[in-house]
Amino acid sequence: MEHIDNLKGIIFDYGGTIDSHGDHWSEIIWAAYKDSKIPVSKEDFRECYVFAERELARVRHILPHHNFYDLLYIKVQIEIGYLERQGKLPEGSVTLYSESVARYCYMSANQSIAIAIPVLEKLSSKYPMVLVSNFYGNVESVLTDFGLKKYFKQIIESAVVGIRKPDPRIFQLGVDALGFDASDILVVGDSFKKDILPAESIGCKVAWLKGKGWTDDEDAIVHRNIIKNLDELLDVAL
Repeated sequence: MEHIDNLKGIIFDYGGTIDSHGDHWSEIIWAAYKDSKIPVSKEDFRECYVFAERELARVRHILPHHNFYDLLYIKVQIEIGYLERQGKLPEGSVTLYSESVARYCYMSANQSIAIAIPVLEKLSSKYPMVLVSNFYGNVESVLTDFGLKKYFKQIIESAVVGIRKPDPRIFQLGVDALGFDASDILVVGDSFKKDILPAESIGCKVAWLKGKGWTDDEDAIVHRNIIKNLDELLDVAL
């Protein structure tokens, strides 16, 4: 990716971008299932992952004060509870596995964030930055727990503003918060469909942190502005 001249501000996605090296969070949780030796196929895991995401969208299990460990523990309980009810795991699996899976994922996020912080530190010293995220209403608590909130001028969260990616209007809110023309703003995200396409549709510049996606189709997509690590942004923006 080439250096961007005349850059004035940056919009960051959060989940999958800052906390997992660009890998879809299902891959991190699946790795935690394997680490905990949970006897379930990846196909069954993906089914329970989708169920939990829909359940969290339908019912307010995640509260504003919950940090990321709390979120993970609740989410994994929903996933494994589903597998129990489907007869894919024995009764008692929620109690047996939820803590170890949540702990693995929380530590994985910590490791990714430790790598991201020096990049955020350098970028925020030169540019105003805004966070735009599809999240559950607790992203400020998550950012505070990880020491990330100070890097962002404003936080725009789907559960708060009532707009979810890939709706480009949520990125327009980020553009408005920065107060610059969209063409002078860089959007950094891990999802082609939810971050890159909607950001480009309103005229923003983009950097796609491409890790392991949810589908093979997305993994096969190519783009001129792919980065493999966040520190590549330093060459792009500084």
